[in-house]
Amino acid sequence: MKGVVISVLVVVAMVQLMVRPGEATISCEEVVNLVRPCAPYIMTGIGSPTVACCNGLDQLRKSATTTADKQQACQCAKDAAAGFPMINEQAAASLPTICKIHIDFPISKNINCQE
Repeated sequence: MKGVVISVLVVVAMVQLMVRPGEATISCEEVVNLVRPCAPYIMTGIGSPTVACCNGLDQLRKSATTTADKQQACQCAKDAAAGFPMINEQAAASLPTICKIHIDFPISKNINCQE
């Protein structure tokens, strides 16, 4: 379940990697808590993400405003997802579209969080 949440966070974190550098103010705990509602959808790909999932992703997008925050959120999500090989990457990648949250990069466990 954490893996699904982490995958979602990776996607949201990737979106936020396009800001100025600085010291990260977002914690891994915050990232995980914001994406936790997405876990059931990311694990199965069945149905649709919940309103809580989409709201969490949007809040994460709004919270990670600096490059450092975005990189931190991305890495937290990747680290969490690494422990859950059963994540449906297609479902995770579909979250921005389904939740109507604009991001400029694909959501993937293989993304480089430092770029």
